[in-house]
Amino acid sequence: MSQSRQEELSLLLEEVLALPPIISMRPDNRLRRVHYDWLEAGEHTQRTVARLSEQLRRFLDDKAWLENRRIMDILHNVETQALDLRDDLPSGGFMPLDGSSALIELPLERTLYRPPFRPLIAGVALDEGDAEIDTAILYAQVVVDRAELLRNIRLELQTRSQVTLGEVVARHPLHNGLAELVAYLQLAGEWPRTTVDEGVEEQVQWQSPAGITREATLPRIILLRNG
Repeated sequence: MSQSRQEELSLLLEEVLALPPIISMRPDNRLRRVHYDWLEAGEHTQRTVARLSEQLRRFLDDKAWLENRRIMDILHNVETQALDLRDDLPSGGFMPLDGSSALIELPLERTLYRPPFRPLIAGVALDEGDAEIDTAILYAQVVVDRAELLRNIRLELQTRSQVTLGEVVARHPLHNGLAELVAYLQLAGEWPRTTVDEGVEEQVQWQSPAGITREATLPRIILLRNG
């Protein structure tokens, strides 16, 4: 605070302390010099902050010196170990490289920028149709029980050492048509011991819900009993 501002503050304090309501309160006379006390306290605070900053800087300098000393000790240790092993080189390759030549990519070999294709969609007004569509097929879902099919295969292998997929289907007819046959083929592919005879074909038949006989021709798939 400059000298003129100090004098201005002193005059203002004198005017405030001379007011009758303030006189009736009997203020402390030290209020007349409160701004000088503030200045002295501010200077003391600045000196304290300066001392703290100096101590912090000295602490950081010591810490940096210790870190540098530790790094130098590590480097000297590595250098000492390297000198001790210079006459005892490791055998074989100890640092393999992925390639012995640099990959050169010329700027002119890069492809040019191609703007993305933006399709043009024509705004066509949609007309409401009156076509009748059978939505019952959306709810006619077929669920194949793979566990039951697996039990059928194991049941046939209880009395014999091997069985063909056609024999399993003949003894346990297909109730879900082609979906069930595909499930049998998946189980045959997952079976631990399976043999396929490409030279012999088997016919597998089933009835559709409409009563039509369907037939599929497959190579002979032989399932062997474990053990």
